[in-house]
Amino acid sequence: MIVGLSLTVIGEPHVHRFGGPGGVTALYLLAESHLACHTYPESGVATFNLYCCRERAGVDWPELLREALGAARVTVTTVARGAPT
Repeated sequence: MIVGLSLTVIGEPHVHRFGGPGGVTALYLLAESHLACHTYPESGVATFNLYCCRERAGVDWPELLREALGAARVTVTTVARGAPT
């Protein structure tokens, strides 16, 4: 379970490591939907896409990612499920 969000990882993650100095793409299947991660070491960037089938309690993503990754800058975009574009 991903702590604080009540999300459950199903099975093993699918991970692709790009050769040389390339990054990683990872996909976690969740009982509640999915989590994808893409890293771009050449740019010092990591992106995360967490999609949930229902609303979750708020998380201080900037602080969590700063602590976990040592990120100098964190930008979070939240899109409500089913929201019109």
